[in-house]
Amino acid sequence: MTAPNILGKAGEDAAVDYLVRKGYTILDRNWRKNRLELDIIAAKDGTLVFVEVKTRRNTEFRQPYEAVDWKKIRHIVTAADTYIKLHDFEGPVRFDIMTVVGRESHFDIQHIEDAFDSPIF
Repeated sequence: MTAPNILGKAGEDAAVDYLVRKGYTILDRNWRKNRLELDIIAAKDGTLVFVEVKTRRNTEFRQPYEAVDWKKIRHIVTAADTYIKLHDFEGPVRFDIMTVVGRESHFDIQHIEDAFDSPIF
């Protein structure tokens, strides 16, 4: 595994731990269907939450959430729509972004709830 992959996995693990501490139930991690992928699928208070995790060592060049552009949003929404249909979910849906900055020994985590809207839901 390459250094960026190791950092990304550690960041995603930290994000999952954070969500669990906040009362979320983790339904799926790294869910894939063909070319579609979702980082974390969680549930809280009857809402299905799709979480995109962006991990960086620092914010020297830009904020991690800035990597979630319209193309990435479209990809996430398409994947979420597929997940919802495959699991026959009916209820509220939310899209969050989590930024994880630092090193494995100390991450700064920011949870942006309801980070973007979907034109589908």
